[in-house]
Amino acid sequence: MNMKSLATFAVFLALGVSAFAKGPVPRPAGTLDFVDANGKHFNLSSYKGKVVVIQFLLTTCPHCQAMSSTVLTKMQNQLGPRGLQVVGVAYNAAEKPDGKSANDAVREYASKYAANFPVGYISTDDTQNRTAILAFMGYSVVEQPRLGFPQVVVVDKKGVVRAQSEAQGTAELQQEASLTQLVEGLLNEGAASSAKKAPAVTAATKKQ
Repeated sequence: MNMKSLATFAVFLALGVSAFAKGPVPRPAGTLDFVDANGKHFNLSSYKGKVVVIQFLLTTCPHCQAMSSTVLTKMQNQLGPRGLQVVGVAYNAAEKPDGKSANDAVREYASKYAANFPVGYISTDDTQNRTAILAFMGYSVVEQPRLGFPQVVVVDKKGVVRAQSEAQGTAELQQEASLTQLVEGLLNEGAASSAKKAPAVTAATKKQ
């Protein structure tokens, strides 16, 4: 292989790694603290015992908007009572799209597309915000993958990341049917064993 071919291969390999990189799964979920447009703080640890679907989004992204308003809003309504919590975290919070502040951009996004789940950002400093999100997703500082949005991370009741988008996005995690099936499976985990441990209620038991 000549030098030109080697160079071409190296570029292709680099693009491939960037395009299809994904943080290790399963893994313990790290710290994720974020604040909404009203200054209310949220943290992932407070949702332990729930299945959490995290949508990392761009406030100006039509695909993110559509997923929030159709798929995730519906899932929160239907599966929230069973233990699902959806959250949205803006990746571009500090960019001030269309001249809006971070709070204005997030507030507008939440009111239009995510009325029943919290949406916020980690930091108004763009670099800190993105670095924190990439670290949570399991990427090292040197990787810096090119991300496609929305990015989806699913955390189980014990605080373990069970599914995550590849860098350029994962269609299955953006589609209602497949994401709902995954979440329902995680919601049902432990239910069977709990039922087996529960003592049977009989007529004799009731009389005592």
